[in-house]
Amino acid sequence: MEKKILLPVDDSIHSRNAIHYAVRISSAVKNLTYTLYHVQPPISHFLLEEAKTDGLKQMDLNHLAQKHEDASRALLDKCKKSMTDLKVFSGHIQVVTQPRKLGRAKDIIEYAQQGHYDAIVVGRRGISRLQETFSGSITSNLLEHSRIIPVWVIDGQVTSTRIMIAVDGSESSLRAVDHLCFMTAGNADIEITLFHVVPRFSDFCPIEIEEPKDKIEKILIQGNKRCIDHFYALALQRFKEAGFQDSQIHLKMVECLYNIGSAIVEEARAGDYGTVVVGRRGGGNAFFMGSVSRSVLGKSANCALWVVS
Repeated sequence: MEKKILLPVDDSIHSRNAIHYAVRISSAVKNLTYTLYHVQPPISHFLLEEAKTDGLKQMDLNHLAQKHEDASRALLDKCKKSMTDLKVFSGHIQVVTQPRKLGRAKDIIEYAQQGHYDAIVVGRRGISRLQETFSGSITSNLLEHSRIIPVWVIDGQVTSTRIMIAVDGSESSLRAVDHLCFMTAGNADIEITLFHVVPRFSDFCPIEIEEPKDKIEKILIQGNKRCIDHFYALALQRFKEAGFQDSQIHLKMVECLYNIGSAIVEEARAGDYGTVVVGRRGGGNAFFMGSVSRSVLGKSANCALWVVS
């Protein structure tokens, strides 16, 4: 089955990193097609208003709009050539340019939803990862508003094709499993690690309490084990239905020493995983993103993070 990804592009190194990752991941995601998508710069509201009553201003408006479209098409042609230079069949690459309507992130999401894309692939941008997470950048806006289509955030140059999915037993984690199963279905050449961090008491309750915590923590750990064992059974069945053999799926569980997000990032680095898949919210109902997915986004480097709602 064909898988469609939308690549919003500009002339930055971040877009080039996203393009290179999208080409490299085709070894894991078969039957992949690409749409290079560019939102044109906005046109001055003043000029738009003046053009309604002034013929000369209308000519200026038309000239500026054409200039934006020409520049956009030149950029898209350049991006497409970089992909064909990497041996991507030109027939698998579509290019689309559109004037800005709602704002870059919302225009991207609207186009992706109307086109029934399977993922939006974007390079990370911003002065720092922490600032980007909260500053309203294109990446954070896509993550905030894309509640249906998974967003793949590409940080730096990703060279490894190894895949890890961080799971916590939640419905969001199961949706992440479903997304990964669909995108990589039937590929006998890849292996996938399901990685679970056993939470501590403080992950459930950050407030200090007077009661003895050892007994409570033991109960929570036992409950977590039952939950994750049930989750593993469901996940393995989903992978089996997607055509995977048991030998392709690995399970790994570690105890949390600092925080869950840091443990995931450390495992990704130590295991040389180029792609990390996470559920958007995890076990809680935190606004915007769950604390774990937000932590992983803020700390990961030279890695692709698939965030699945």
